[in-house]
Amino acid sequence: MNNEAIIREIEAGQVKAEAPKMNVGDTVRVHNRIKEGEKSRIQIFEGTIIKIQGGSNRATFTVRKNSYGCGVEKTFPVHSPNVEKVEFVRSGKVRRAKLYYLRKLTGKKAKLKEV
Repeated sequence: MNNEAIIREIEAGQVKAEAPKMNVGDTVRVHNRIKEGEKSRIQIFEGTIIKIQGGSNRATFTVRKNSYGCGVEKTFPVHSPNVEKVEFVRSGKVRRAKLYYLRKLTGKKAKLKEV
């Protein structure tokens, strides 16, 4: 057995059975498990998906939101056990795979039209 086959077999065991269906431009609520000492809690991060990258168990998505006038971006692994669920809020109309241009925009200009 070569190394690539072993790696593929290990990665297949780490993939979630039901990966959330999402597209770039969707507004989502990500329920993320935060561990503080011995306690753990769920923290919700709501924003627009600006990019999806990778494949298999290495896939990630980046969510951007404006918090008190400051842009905040977080990257979440799709198949992480710390991501409890991804809740779909609304779908935005986009024509690009990566929405990096939203970083320069503020206010109403930074909103996407709904499909």
